[in-house]
Amino acid sequence: MRKGRDSWLVMQKRKPDMRNREARPASARVPSVCLPASSAAGAKRRSASSEVFTRHETRDTADIFMTNEVQLLRPDGRPVRSRELTREAGRPTVTGVRQLWRGESIASGLTPQRLAALLRSAAEGSQRDYLTLAEEMEERDPHYAAVLGVRKRAVSGLEPAVEAASDGAADVELADAVRGLARAPAFGALLDDCLDALGKGFSAVEIIWDRSAAGGGKSGAGGGKPAFQWRPARYEWRDPRFFVFDRDDGRTLRLLDEADSLRGVPLQPCKWIVHVPRLKSGLPARGGLARLVALAYMVKAYALTDWMAFAEVFGMPLRLGRYGPGSTETDIEELMRAVSHLGSDAAAVLPDSMQIEFAEAGNRTGGADLFERLAVYLDKQVSKAVLGQTMTADDGSSRAQAEVHDEVRGDILRSDARQLADTLNRDLVRPFVDLNYGPRERENYPRLLLPVNEPEDIRALTAALEKLVPLGLGVEASVIRDKLGLPDPEDGAELLGGARPARP
Repeated sequence: MRKGRDSWLVMQKRKPDMRNREARPASARVPSVCLPASSAAGAKRRSASSEVFTRHETRDTADIFMTNEVQLLRPDGRPVRSRELTREAGRPTVTGVRQLWRGESIASGLTPQRLAALLRSAAEGSQRDYLTLAEEMEERDPHYAAVLGVRKRAVSGLEPAVEAASDGAADVELADAVRGLARAPAFGALLDDCLDALGKGFSAVEIIWDRSAAGGGKSGAGGGKPAFQWRPARYEWRDPRFFVFDRDDGRTLRLLDEADSLRGVPLQPCKWIVHVPRLKSGLPARGGLARLVALAYMVKAYALTDWMAFAEVFGMPLRLGRYGPGSTETDIEELMRAVSHLGSDAAAVLPDSMQIEFAEAGNRTGGADLFERLAVYLDKQVSKAVLGQTMTADDGSSRAQAEVHDEVRGDILRSDARQLADTLNRDLVRPFVDLNYGPRERENYPRLLLPVNEPEDIRALTAALEKLVPLGLGVEASVIRDKLGLPDPEDGAELLGGARPARP
């Protein structure tokens, strides 16, 4: 038995149970394996990928993924079972360590001392209060929610693309299968859920697999399209407070469970998409934009509270009630009621011996400007932290400056898209291929991309082609169509430029 450096599974030689195998009909043999992926066990995986993958029932009737020569095991030494792929491992519970309805609040009554304490605790591995605050910040601060939403939607709005490992028929088939995953309606919501990691530092989405018919074709790796495919039935976002980082390395995410409510249990292979954006170097527990913005959020909350108190005092003139020397106690109480209710009633009936005056409050304009300038300043700092600039979110000046700021935002977009694509290739594409087609070398997997298409200067492009192509420059027509956003023509379609439609 041996384990690859970056693999999730262990591969172990084992004698095939020929009696079970011969007793089972060929239709029951399902192409099923789970994440390989390390060069250390490359030779064994290569040999496994060319074999027929069968389903072997043990005495407890649980399905174990194995080949006729190699059995795949989890990191804890237990075999991978098909029922684990369809079961919800991170489902919330009414009681226990994964409760949704706790009703706790951190933002209410947040003080500098409490903020410092929870940030320190989060850096030391206890992140529950920090994650609660990060969630409330998105709910309570409109500016932070807006700029964070802009950064998320910029990535989730990208059109996914899939590159085949080569032009071979088998690799093209794998790429087409992965394109089917990217075209599924749930894929867009999956991107949004993964991008929740930008604010909180990480996100975990559970894959609920389903084994359904995939049409015709031979079963097994290298034998064409399998008759039955393991496909994601749905993706379930799980509350980040259900997880903790491993105390030994500070990077491996573990699921809180009744079996271990302090350190958590390992995440099951092929079941989780864990996105940890690299916003800064260091431990993931110290990442997340919410940690960077938390101080500005707290100061702004204080500023808004004081601003409202200021407006309550100086927003309306001071009401003074004057009574004569002969006024009785009853007259004075009546005058007090009239002055108190004047703000809402705007009318009062008083004897001639009583008067109500309105005194203007002094120096109210300067105080209001102070609170407004502080709130605007803090919003700009939040925009810089989330978007890297302010002109596309708060204000702008010249067109040249706005273009420079938009380039900064574009750099962030390309980085976010690249990191998210890497996560999806590791946690979604590779398990999907391994479960249905068998494991392969790292470079032989199709690659899912989230390309950021830059606007082309069509006039400059066509002018360059007009001069260079007659000089012998060879250019693929498909490349130019991609740059212009034009699809490949269908067979028999009428073409521009005098070309006649192709005959069947």
